[in-house]
Amino acid sequence: MPLDSPSSAAFTATPEQLLPDLDPRLELTLLARTLWHEGYNDHLAGHITYRLDDDTYLCNPWYLLWDEFTPDDVIRIDADGKVLDGRWPAPLGIPLHLELHRARDDVRVAMHNHPRWGTVWADAGRIPPLLDQSSALGGGRLVFVDEYAGPVDQAENARAAVDAMGDADIALLAGHGVFVTGNGIRAVHQRAVALEQRCRNAWHAEVLGKPVELPEQVRARFAASKGDGFRGFWEAMARRELRRDPALARWLRTA
Repeated sequence: MPLDSPSSAAFTATPEQLLPDLDPRLELTLLARTLWHEGYNDHLAGHITYRLDDDTYLCNPWYLLWDEFTPDDVIRIDADGKVLDGRWPAPLGIPLHLELHRARDDVRVAMHNHPRWGTVWADAGRIPPLLDQSSALGGGRLVFVDEYAGPVDQAENARAAVDAMGDADIALLAGHGVFVTGNGIRAVHQRAVALEQRCRNAWHAEVLGKPVELPEQVRARFAASKGDGFRGFWEAMARRELRRDPALARWLRTA
C-alpha cells in the first residue's frame, strides 16, 4: 500500500499491510524520530538498545540527534558495549542498558531519555496519577527510582538503578529522566508516548486542582497490557516519518 494514499482496505488490514516490513535498523531509527516529536528531544541525550537474536544490540550513535541519524548510522554493540559494526561510538550512558539487559531476558528494546514532563515528575520524586485512557495505553508497571549517585555512564550507578527498578517496565529516575522497556519497538513506542502524555496531563490537571484518577479496576486492566496491543498506532507514526524523509524507503524490506 502506498505510504501517501491510504485505502478503504486499511480498515480491515493487518499490521503488516499497514506498514511495510522494516529492517531492524530502520525500526530503531523510526522509533527515535517518532519519539523526538513526542518530546524525547533533550539535545544529544538518550539511547535506545534493540537486542538481536545473537545477543548483540543495535543502538543509536553518539554525537547525532535523534531526528537526524539514519539507519546507516545505527551501530551494533556487544554485551560489554564494544562497537562491532558502525562508524560512531556508543552513547555515554549505554551501561544503563547493558546492566538492564543482563538482568532482564524479557526486555528486547530499552529506551532512556529526558523528556520534559517525565523529567519534571522524576525531579519532583512523584509518580503522576493516571487520569485518562490515552495516558494508560502503554500498560506496564511504572516505578520511581529514588537513587542518584551519579551519571549512568558508570557501571556501578547503572547497576544500582537497574536493581532498584526490579521487574518494572517503566521508571522515573530521580535527578535524571525516564527509562522505558518492552518486548519490541511497538511496545516501547506506545509506552513512551503514553508516559509523556500521562506526565503532561497530570501536571495540568493538578494545576486546575482535584484531578480524578481512573478507577482502580480500570488502571489494573491497562497495567496488564504488554504495550503492543494498540495495533495501528505505531504503524501510523512510522508512516508519517517515512513521508518526512523519503530517503529512508531504501531500508524497507519490500522496497
